[in-house]
Amino acid sequence: MELIARLKADFGQFSFELAEENLWLPEKKTILYKKNDPVGVLHELGHAIGDHEGFAQDIELLHAERDAWDKALELGKKYGVKISAERIETAMDWYRDWLHARSTCPECGQNGVQQRASGYYKCLNCETTWQTNDARQTGLKRYKQK
Repeated sequence: MELIARLKADFGQFSFELAEENLWLPEKKTILYKKNDPVGVLHELGHAIGDHEGFAQDIELLHAERDAWDKALELGKKYGVKISAERIETAMDWYRDWLHARSTCPECGQNGVQQRASGYYKCLNCETTWQTNDARQTGLKRYKQK
């Protein structure tokens, strides 16, 4: 892929590895990319350029995703890769749905709020408290606290 060669030359501080999924690995300064997905690699490069290393609060993840897409749009102009608004909104919708599922109370099904200090969620309806796993690549699990 010619794009990958150009990105390697222009962003030598990062490694690029062909993989089954698009992913930014900050601890390794490595971008995993799927074959024939230039939009995906530019999005992951957006995370790398943005120095995204994780998130403590769910809302931080949404900000990082939007920031990575904004950077991908800039890179797309430079490298001649068209990124559709539909692709971006589909990706952002996935994260919004995922965050909604994380915040859904396992007891009564209402939405709770994430507590800043602990990262746990608390239901405003029934006062149940729970935590979740990361689950972006696996099944979401919610664990009620006693």
